[in-house]
Amino acid sequence: AWTSERKGKMADFNDIGIPRQLDWPRVRKLLTIGVFGALLHLAGDLILGWGVEDESLTGLFRMLSAYTATSDGGILASALLGFFGMTLEGLSFFDVYRLMAERSPRDAHRYRSGILGYLIFGACGFHVPTCALVFLARQGLPEETLVKFALYFLLPATALFWVFFLLLAVTQIAAFAKGHTPYPRWCWVFSPLVGGLAAQALGFLGNLPALNAIACGWLAVGCLWMFGGLLCLCGKAR
Repeated sequence: AWTSERKGKMADFNDIGIPRQLDWPRVRKLLTIGVFGALLHLAGDLILGWGVEDESLTGLFRMLSAYTATSDGGILASALLGFFGMTLEGLSFFDVYRLMAERSPRDAHRYRSGILGYLIFGACGFHVPTCALVFLARQGLPEETLVKFALYFLLPATALFWVFFLLLAVTQIAAFAKGHTPYPRWCWVFSPLVGGLAAQALGFLGNLPALNAIACGWLAVGCLWMFGGLLCLCGKAR
């Protein structure tokens, strides 16, 4: 009898261990947490990125020339806000994971791998080391030392972060476009990749502090676009 009861309860769950019936109040709650996390992340990036680039420089050092106008306190605030914001974003991605779990477990498994990579390499591997690089540049370290720091400590984690982020973003776009979620197919546009690329494009409009800050916060803008859009359209979901 106990075995039968246990099997009956397990029948209410997908093979990936979450309820088959979506809990929409919980969905809205997680999307709201995602919006809050993205706002924290964005605030940190706006603090760090608010500056004008030295157009006589190229590559890494041109980017750093805008960021090094930030005070030491601003760099610390950016690091902490991004750390907590990106962590909340990563945890809130499990909400989107739940949306595709029933109709496409394969997409859900792939998306979950992207979430784990985002959590592991996002805040501590990508964001905080970037702030550390800016801090070291403000201390007047030689360019050779800064390049070595970027190659040794920032580049490996950033490369892995990009692999998992692209896996997450492309899987989400495909799942929404194929109708593997309760949302209308056209909601694939609410992807962090779509919002992030739009924010990056603003950086090409001019070398202005506000535009550079938004371009610096491309990832936070993308997450805010995704969580905010899906939250607003909960009523459109089936």
